[in-house]
Amino acid sequence: MAVTHQITHVVLTGGIGSRLWPLSRKSMPKQYLKLFAGESLFEKTINRNGAFSNNTIVVGNIENYKLTDILMSKMEKPFIHIVEAIPRNTAAAIAFAAFASKPDDILLVTPSDHVIEGSDLYESALKQAIVLANQDYLVTFGIKPTKPETGYGYIEFDHENVIAFHEKPSLEIATKYLETKKYFWNSGLFCFKAAKFLSELEKQEPEVFLASKAAWKANKNGFLDYNLSIKIPSISVDYAVMERTKAIKMVPSRFDWSDLGSFESVYDYLVQKGHPMDTNSNIVIGTSRHTSFVGLKNCILIYTDDALMVLQKENSQDVKDVYQELKSIASPLL
Repeated sequence: MAVTHQITHVVLTGGIGSRLWPLSRKSMPKQYLKLFAGESLFEKTINRNGAFSNNTIVVGNIENYKLTDILMSKMEKPFIHIVEAIPRNTAAAIAFAAFASKPDDILLVTPSDHVIEGSDLYESALKQAIVLANQDYLVTFGIKPTKPETGYGYIEFDHENVIAFHEKPSLEIATKYLETKKYFWNSGLFCFKAAKFLSELEKQEPEVFLASKAAWKANKNGFLDYNLSIKIPSISVDYAVMERTKAIKMVPSRFDWSDLGSFESVYDYLVQKGHPMDTNSNIVIGTSRHTSFVGLKNCILIYTDDALMVLQKENSQDVKDVYQELKSIASPLL
């Protein structure tokens, strides 16, 4: 798609990916792992959106900014790097990118750790979003669900109009959502003008707006001050703006999408790409050592140098409990 507007790709790369422990760590979050055909999710994100944007802004944190610098240097990709002193969630992260942009710049905001396939469908959705953004709407992308997923939030919609946002549902409710065809997964992808986003943020969450503005004004070569940053309320962009603004539209999207937020989604992705699997649908990640699963089905063995985990694929969301337990004892395994 030829770029005819000033479009900036804003990459959010502050997450840890705790539900993919022990692969994902503070020192090497999931977006930087070379787990996907020798390429990281971060690299895939940059390459996927390069054809649609004029500029790139990466918003990360003090713990992972060097990993970003290494990959961007390798790709020889010029970019603006905004380094948070402390994570303050996505509302502030996007605000920093908007402050760093011109008012009429269109920001295409994407996480750095999602898998998106189906380039034609993706391009079509972006074109639709850019048209709406130029009309001063804040645009979110809904993804057509392929199963009753309980790990995602949902957007209730009518064509491009958003009716309501819904939290992660029970399996029973998710099944009803799938049947009605009026609920799409909330992707965490956004498109809007920088000034329009800041205007809505100031209206809905003035404290976040003012504290983020103060932190941005005092930045030094993109590095934000800790004492100013800690004053910013930590709130997601969905809660702060998207669920409360009247100027919202949703692009119903049908490209293949996954946030790879759990080992179940990683399992599905790897198996689709031809990852080895035994006759009982068990797989191994992280080692080439011979592994036998006896009396087990649909299991995943995850191996690292200092940790080993075996889990039932369907219980992948429970990995966050393991992470929280290790966090509570300040384990060096994090």
